[in-house]
Amino acid sequence: MQLVPISLPGKQSLNRPADGVMGCGVMSSSSPRFLHDLGFAEVEAALQADGVRAHHAKALWRAIQREGALDLAARDFSPPLQRWVAARVGEGREFCLDAPDLVREIHSGDGLTRKFLLRQRDGQETETVLMGYDGRHTACVSSQAGCAMGCVFCATGQMGFARHLRPGEIVAQVLYARRVLMATQAGRRLRNLVLMGMGEPLHNYDAVMHALDIISDVRGIGIGPSRISISTVGVVPGILRLAEEGRPYRLAVSLHGSTEEERSALVPASKKWPLAELIAACREYGRITGKRIFFEWTLIAGKNDSPDTARRLAELLRGIDSHVNLIPLNPTSGFDGRAADPGPGREFQRILLAAGFPCTFRQRRGIDVAAGCGQLKAEKVRRPAQAAEA
Repeated sequence: MQLVPISLPGKQSLNRPADGVMGCGVMSSSSPRFLHDLGFAEVEAALQADGVRAHHAKALWRAIQREGALDLAARDFSPPLQRWVAARVGEGREFCLDAPDLVREIHSGDGLTRKFLLRQRDGQETETVLMGYDGRHTACVSSQAGCAMGCVFCATGQMGFARHLRPGEIVAQVLYARRVLMATQAGRRLRNLVLMGMGEPLHNYDAVMHALDIISDVRGIGIGPSRISISTVGVVPGILRLAEEGRPYRLAVSLHGSTEEERSALVPASKKWPLAELIAACREYGRITGKRIFFEWTLIAGKNDSPDTARRLAELLRGIDSHVNLIPLNPTSGFDGRAADPGPGREFQRILLAAGFPCTFRQRRGIDVAAGCGQLKAEKVRRPAQAAEA
């Protein structure tokens, strides 16, 4: 599988869409603006540009971001805001809302997991997962339609890359999960968010960070930054940029290999950002931020589950404030590997614990409905012709 080329000289390159895809999804310059794309200050500015006083932004923002309203015309706004909504918001007008259509909802036999296949306005489909744990609920959202990283054991990587999601399309997934939770389990809050769905978040850096600014705003959805995790396969410039910008979110790095040969066989992106370069970036991230890094390790029988691999991993991470999450391989149709057996998995964990690294097996959710780590995949991805050729 070919990777979509990603140039690295400047920060903008981390968010560069594939050729033929506009930076705002596939929308052209004449398309409407999406209110879910806008931060609070941008909502204020949009109102002020039409002569509506800035203080009305609080009511509009609350309706969109806290209450998840889908029909602003039906809201009991003050007259100036009602007039603005009537004139500016709706199909064919300057602004509209992000409201993905539900294609399919699947419930896991574990009774705690729901997976939603959502269709965006241009027909692209993405998956979002809502997971229940003891006393909390977590949403796992997508940052791209497909993925350019090509990890061989990942269903999204097996799809290839279609396009980036806009900030509002990321925000709208969280709002969708919240609506489901409120409708089915009154009083329960969505407390945690992980960007571990379809796509590589740091390949869509600017849109993801803007979305997280909106999601963590206490005037809206209000998920605390310490409860938000960004998972990356190892996009080195993005890791360093996270550190330089002082982003408050938790970082999870999908490692999967303790040598360059071992890792590149599973993670093609390792050819662009070699293991040594990635580990150096992680050390720099830790030095700048003082924050712990969560390393994700998919245990694959005969590939990366040996005691020698565990010992090499411990040596590799020495000096980094690390927590290792072990994830037995989840099955996908495009990869014939199998999950490590429990015995080798426990020995792998024992070696890391003995070396002084916190090491846990991640709780598995929704495996029976392909809602687990590495299993998300849209059944239909419409690629713009030029993007498909990239």
